[in-house]
Amino acid sequence: MTPPRARPARATQSAHRPASHADDDCILVLQGGGALGAYQAGVFESLSKVYCEPTWVAGISIGAINAALIAGNAPDMRVARLREFWELVSSAVQMPSSAPVSTRETLNELSASQAAVFGVPGFFKPRFPAAPFQLRGTLEAISYYDTTPLLETLERLVDFDRINSGAMRLSVGAVNVRNGNFAYFDSSKQRIDARHIMASGALPPGFAPVEIDGEYYWDGGLVSNTPLQHVLDQPGKRRRVVFQVDLFAALGTLPTTMSEVSEREKDIRFSSRTRMNTDVQLDMQVIAQTAKRLMAKLPPSLRDDPDVKALARLRSENAVDVVHLIYRRKHYESQSKDFEFSRLSMQEHWDAGRADMVHTLHDPRWIQHERSQTGVHVFDLTSDAPVIKARAREHVKHAPPDNPTPPTRRQSP
Repeated sequence: MTPPRARPARATQSAHRPASHADDDCILVLQGGGALGAYQAGVFESLSKVYCEPTWVAGISIGAINAALIAGNAPDMRVARLREFWELVSSAVQMPSSAPVSTRETLNELSASQAAVFGVPGFFKPRFPAAPFQLRGTLEAISYYDTTPLLETLERLVDFDRINSGAMRLSVGAVNVRNGNFAYFDSSKQRIDARHIMASGALPPGFAPVEIDGEYYWDGGLVSNTPLQHVLDQPGKRRRVVFQVDLFAALGTLPTTMSEVSEREKDIRFSSRTRMNTDVQLDMQVIAQTAKRLMAKLPPSLRDDPDVKALARLRSENAVDVVHLIYRRKHYESQSKDFEFSRLSMQEHWDAGRADMVHTLHDPRWIQHERSQTGVHVFDLTSDAPVIKARAREHVKHAPPDNPTPPTRRQSP
């Protein structure tokens, strides 16, 4: 099933208004990252207001929850539903935003400890009695928290009939516990319900696996924390603009404390998977497009050669633009940032996503880039990433004179 066309961009006050195109597939790709997921909500708010509504949303873990809230509501209700969810799961305990760094660090840790001990409203609650005292062989014995509150929240805030109507395509990733294989649940291929969303976010040992059609699934982040591979693997005839929202940054500084070691390890673990998968998928796109152009130049006598036929089987899409939006930590955040659900942190994450999306869409390099029908283009234009921008490098596959538009790639180190 081909996703519907993107809605034209709304008018803005900017003299350099970023223009969307109705013949593009606008795709929002959302990584896992727990409490940091409010950043994705802010990204979506700006994307939908300044550029266009996505035609397809793909997510893993908290990204799957945000994706369901977007796809499972009418356009004029999506931001409101995201806001309702994030205000439900965040603690209303007030923390002064102007507090000294040391004070804020302490308050954040207290907030994270509160979530670990008492759970998160509308999301999960601790099991009683605890897992070690549960009957062996039950789901209760292999998880510390009960996610029944999340089931109730999803069924209240998400219209799964709308998701399954095909108005907006939804894909969420999970891992089969029995065989370790990655699986995608896609509304263009099957009916989606709350179980599929919960399976994508069932991170062990905190959450129990979710049963779907006789198989049990854990959080997709165990294998890959980004759904980009699934998106690029799906056939399509239209040009794709992919906004990939990552919650862990690859670049960082040398840790100075054991807490910072834990945080940096987590950032590297999750961002490296994303970076590797992104690089591999985009390299495959470049190779496939190059092979397609090469085969067009071959004489008819070589068209049936087995090697040529093998090259013809490579997936080759039209042009792909991948726009990275990466959450970059505040200096007072620690390794607990992905389960620190204070209201202040939630609002900070949301505001950061909103600002980064606006900045990216109004960056001259995005507005003025050539909208070609071939090639792969990667952008990371967030204002607080000068190191990435300064070290960015461009790989150009040189095309022959009769093909003036070579595939282009801008890549972060």
